[in-house]
Amino acid sequence: MIHIAFGNLDAWLLGTHHGVSPQHLQAYLNEYVFRFNRRFWPMVAFDSMLGIGVRAAAPTYAGLYEGTWVHPGVWQE
Repeated sequence: MIHIAFGNLDAWLLGTHHGVSPQHLQAYLNEYVFRFNRRFWPMVAFDSMLGIGVRAAAPTYAGLYEGTWVHPGVWQE
């Protein structure tokens, strides 16, 4: 089963995102895990996304392109 999960992850990263940079790897992995855990219940995934979207603060243009914004899913020391 683990080989299937990693094979699906590899195909998704290469097919959807055409590769991954180390800077954004954690965000892509977070999205994959979110989708994988909710693959049998699409409406639960939709409700979860609505809830997350309401609570999350959006990054600013300056924060993204100056490199000061940190993805909330990335653990910082």
